[in-house]
Amino acid sequence: MSRLLHLYDTMTREVLPLKAEDGKAVRFYCCGPTVYGPAHIGNFRTFVIQDVARRVMELNGTATLHVRNVTDVDDKTIRQSQAEGKTLKAFTDFWLKQFRDDCTALHLLPPHVEPGAVDHIPQQLGLVQRLLEKKNAYVAADGSVYFRVDSFPKYGRLSRLQEREITTNNAPKGPVDADEYQRESMADFALWKAHKPEDGANQWDSPWGPGRPGWHLECSCMSQEYLGESFDLHGGGEDLKFPHHENEIAQSEAATGKTLARHWFHSTHLLVEGRKMSKSDGNLYTLDDLKAKGFSPMEVRYVLMAGHYHKQLNFTMDSLSAARQALQTLFRLDEHLQKVLGTGPAPTYQELLQSLPPENAEDPFVSAWTALLKDLNTPEALGHIFVAAKDIEAKLRAQALAPGEAARIRQAFHRILQAFGLKLQAPVAEEAPPEVAALAQQRWEAKQAKDWKKADELRAALTEKGWTMQDRKEGYSLAKS
Repeated sequence: MSRLLHLYDTMTREVLPLKAEDGKAVRFYCCGPTVYGPAHIGNFRTFVIQDVARRVMELNGTATLHVRNVTDVDDKTIRQSQAEGKTLKAFTDFWLKQFRDDCTALHLLPPHVEPGAVDHIPQQLGLVQRLLEKKNAYVAADGSVYFRVDSFPKYGRLSRLQEREITTNNAPKGPVDADEYQRESMADFALWKAHKPEDGANQWDSPWGPGRPGWHLECSCMSQEYLGESFDLHGGGEDLKFPHHENEIAQSEAATGKTLARHWFHSTHLLVEGRKMSKSDGNLYTLDDLKAKGFSPMEVRYVLMAGHYHKQLNFTMDSLSAARQALQTLFRLDEHLQKVLGTGPAPTYQELLQSLPPENAEDPFVSAWTALLKDLNTPEALGHIFVAAKDIEAKLRAQALAPGEAARIRQAFHRILQAFGLKLQAPVAEEAPPEVAALAQQRWEAKQAKDWKKADELRAALTEKGWTMQDRKEGYSLAKS
């Protein structure tokens, strides 16, 4: 089993191994949130998939340097903060905290660096100046600065722009008022936006007059600041390929003459109940929306990563219910392993990083690891996990696992769970119907009387009604099967 994670590279259209060019750590940049409101599940699908990729690399012995930016100044943040009568910082700080709280609930590893655009204005001014000196940019009459797309012949490689209806060749020439800023060609994009009255106090001084950075410029500067002019991996949702990532490539490579990222990693959009997410359809869900419907963050995380990142995921309430059942199955397996071992804490992520998984049949989850390393095939890997879980449960029922083997299996089990970022939690108690509760009480009494035959018959009756009874030292609990 290869120790390297292989991922589909959007630029070359090939599945390639991820290597640390500097021999130390895979340096990767992920486009983070624009903090003007709550992130929705479509945003979090991308962040969850990126989190799984990082975990797989690290748990297989590849160190990482993960940078995820925060867009805290752009048209949306300025417009909304102005509408609410708040300073830009107070407004964006509020939504950044909400985003981070959601990330914690979804068990996302925090990035090693989380830079904000406002804190990197000097770097952005420096990059604009370099592009002006190289004639890749020009200053418009209002003091805005634009990147001249025709000056970068390789523009459009990532999204195959030449195969699309939008090209630089058919863009009109001459001053055009687009996005309320003047530019020479429709294809050109803003590096620096001149201040307008509706921007309020949100402006910074520049050699070209007061204004603010363009969205695309921000990412180029923050990635270069923490990862260098060329790094290993750049990720984001598929909607960012054009124009955002194309513009990042153009302005970065025009300035440095170096390849911005050696590997591009994009995840596909999701549908909700078979439809595109939209506020008007009432199917644009945040994590809080789903929690209000009774679903846990772990159930949401499970669904978001259960489909292959290359394929469109149909997010449904039924899929959340199925995730609940799957997580309960995994929780019960861990409980049963602990019965053989005695109670003990599960190994932490940091503890698991100190060792590598075995590469042979000693690890019952080796097939799941193989699937993950081959283009992060999460649905196949989950399938292997449940096949292995079924086999382990059979051995436990047959009392065929010695404590030493159970300990090794539990270690391997929690390693693969950590790769998925899954935290096992006791099932939420669901009130049983009176007849089910009565059967459970009768079984408990039969067990206390050591009437094993009757206890087994009553357990079978509970199973037929779709309920599982878990015995504990001081009583029992019931859960839907």
